[in-house]
Amino acid sequence: MTDIVITGLGATTPLGADLESSWSALLAGKSGARKIEQPWADKLTTRIAAPFAVPPAQFLDRVKARRLDPSQQAAIVAAREAWANAGTPQVDPERLAVVIGTGVGGAVTLLAQHDILNEQGQRRVSPHSIPMLMPNGPAAAVGLELCARAGVHTPISACASGTESISVGADLIRAGRADVVVVGGAEACIHPMPLAGFGQARALSTRNDDPTAASRPFDTGRDGFVMGDGAGVLVIERADFAAARGATVIAKVAGAGISSDAYDMVAPEPTGAGARRAMTLALRDAGLAGSDVDHVNAHATSTPMGDIVEAGAIRATIGDRATISATKSATGHMLGATGAVECIFAVLAIRDQVSPFVLNLTDLDPNADIQALDIVRDSPRYSPIEVAISNSFGFGGHNASVLFTKA
Repeated sequence: MTDIVITGLGATTPLGADLESSWSALLAGKSGARKIEQPWADKLTTRIAAPFAVPPAQFLDRVKARRLDPSQQAAIVAAREAWANAGTPQVDPERLAVVIGTGVGGAVTLLAQHDILNEQGQRRVSPHSIPMLMPNGPAAAVGLELCARAGVHTPISACASGTESISVGADLIRAGRADVVVVGGAEACIHPMPLAGFGQARALSTRNDDPTAASRPFDTGRDGFVMGDGAGVLVIERADFAAARGATVIAKVAGAGISSDAYDMVAPEPTGAGARRAMTLALRDAGLAGSDVDHVNAHATSTPMGDIVEAGAIRATIGDRATISATKSATGHMLGATGAVECIFAVLAIRDQVSPFVLNLTDLDPNADIQALDIVRDSPRYSPIEVAISNSFGFGGHNASVLFTKA
């Protein structure tokens, strides 16, 4: 089987403008959630979110930024950092591919341009509106930036998109269609319409008076997620290609698993069968057993049902030994970007041998599966981590897990 290694990481999140600032803020127990200051928020039941720590447009040329949706801006910022982190690989463009997932793509652009059309007419609609709103826009923008000609792909699998993109990228390398693939996820949709929609679905926290305490995975008082913006990008490559160019290897992509619930458009399958299948397939792909896993970055959105289902699936598949982190407690839920950012956090957990702690976990849910897990609380946990897995589950019954091992 072709070995696949990670040589570059990049991120822009609610915790920091780049990879290391996001990671250090996470370990320090900081939260990216805050009150939404725009007047439109007063009309909504949820008036909190976790926006970018620094708007990605600030890192781009002004003209270029105006022609890109914020999700595309974020993808480029994270990709530039990951590419530089990988040592700017010299690769034949026809052997370089891009896979960047998203949940809703340029929804903010679509909604804004629709308002302009209604209020000011067609002549005021931006000629860049279509490439800005296309869901494949972040992947296409990164592909243009890096001159990737082995294919540009966009998994759109709701909140599993960023994780699924890593699986797709690994498949491209294993199939011999690329030597290097830039993979990840990007999202930027803090806007009244998505907030209203998720609010009507009762998926969001309404802890408006205490934003930093709102995202509380596995806590009895959890009441939904906090929507966030972000982007995470990894450079993965064939191990022998990386070795030949003398690249520094951060970790390995050892296995990936994708499944679907075929149960409900919104709710998770209550037995966790789909989540179990995704983790089992990732383990099988890597040739490892559940007992080999040292660390799990759980999907853990802090919805009442989702956390219980995932806890049961982890316990049935991985067991009780691994440390469990739930980093959405700090970043909020970055939808299509969240899986990529959480996979990066899992890789950094291996690199630094530390599990981030779960914020706002003051009263652990009495559910037996949650109680049985070794959930990291109060402070980061330093312990040997050779194998880590990151889970993502999304509306529509999408399940994706990627397993990483030490280099």
